[in-house]
Amino acid sequence: MKLPAGKVPPKALRQIVLEHLGAKHEKVIVGPAPGLDGAVIEIGNKLLVTSMDPITGALERIGWLAVNINANDVATFGVQPAFFSSCILLPENSTENTLKNICTQIDSAAKKLGIAVTGGHSETTPNLPMPIIVGSCMGVTNKGHYVTAQGGKAGNILILTKSLGIEGTAILAADKYDTLVKKIDKSVLEKAVDFFGSISVVREAVLAFKTGSVSAMHDPTEGGVAGGIHEMADVSNVGFKVYEERMPIAMETQKICEFFQIDPLQLIASGSLLIAVEKNHASTLVDLLQKSQIMTTIIGKLQQPQEKRQIVRRNGRIEELLRPHSDHLWQALEK
Repeated sequence: MKLPAGKVPPKALRQIVLEHLGAKHEKVIVGPAPGLDGAVIEIGNKLLVTSMDPITGALERIGWLAVNINANDVATFGVQPAFFSSCILLPENSTENTLKNICTQIDSAAKKLGIAVTGGHSETTPNLPMPIIVGSCMGVTNKGHYVTAQGGKAGNILILTKSLGIEGTAILAADKYDTLVKKIDKSVLEKAVDFFGSISVVREAVLAFKTGSVSAMHDPTEGGVAGGIHEMADVSNVGFKVYEERMPIAMETQKICEFFQIDPLQLIASGSLLIAVEKNHASTLVDLLQKSQIMTTIIGKLQQPQEKRQIVRRNGRIEELLRPHSDHLWQALEK
C-alpha cells in the first residue's frame, strides 16, 4: 500500500514503526507512541526530554522552523528546551550562501529561545529536490516534573492557543507568493508571511504547565488542529466534542485556504497549542494566557467513549470529525 505525503498513517505507525524499537531500557520513562511529541529518559537524578522532527516542504524559513518545531515538542512536556542539533541535507549544486542562510536562521531562532546548538551534520545529497533539515531538541527537568499528551481525561476542557493553520499559512504565503499575489492583496500576504514569528509555543506551554492544572498538552503539526485533537484522544484513550465556531481562524489563513480550496482545520498548525485542563481551572488558565498576550480559546471537551469524536458545525449539525488522511499543505503545494 502506497503511503500518503507527510506523516506515516497511525495504522502503519503502530504495525510497523512501533514494532521495531530496539532493545528495552529501564531508563526510558516515556517511550514512543502515536500522538506523543517526544521521549523522557532518566539521567541520574534528572530527566531528559528529547524530540525529533524534520522540516520538509518549506523553503523560505527552513532553519527557523527546524529549531522552533523541535523546541515546541519539548515544551509540550512543560519543559524549557535547552539544546538543539540538526542534520542539514542540501540538494546538489547548492551554494555556500544557501548553507549560510539556513545556519543563520538556526542561530537566530536558537538565541531567541535561549537554546544552545550542540552539533549535527551537513551535506549535499544526490537526487534531493529541496533542502531537508532533521532536528533534535532536548530539555532537562526534575523527576516527575512534566506532563504528556497521554494525560487527557474525560471531562477535561480542551483549549486552543492562537488560531488554525499558522505554519501552513506562513509557508504557503512565502513559497507561493507569486501565485497568491495575483488574487490576494499584497499587504495580506505580507502579514501571512509574518506568521512565522508566531510558530513558537514554548512560552504558553511552560506558563500553562506551571499552573499545575494541566492534564495534557500537544502541539498540532501535520494534519492541523483536527489531526492534533485526534492524536491527543488516541494516546489518552478518550473521545471529544469540539465546536467549529469556537476555533479562531485568521483572515489571512481564510483567504489562502479559500484560494487553494483546502480545509484550515487540516492545515499544518505549528504555533497553536492544545491543552487539556481540569474543568474547574479552565477559566483561570485562559485568563492567565490572555493576560500574557496569548490568544486562548475553549474549543470543547474530552469525553467517553473513545470512539465518540464529534464536531459541532457552525449550523449546529453534529458530525464525526474525520481524521486527516494527509496534511492539506501538500495539496496546496501540489497545485
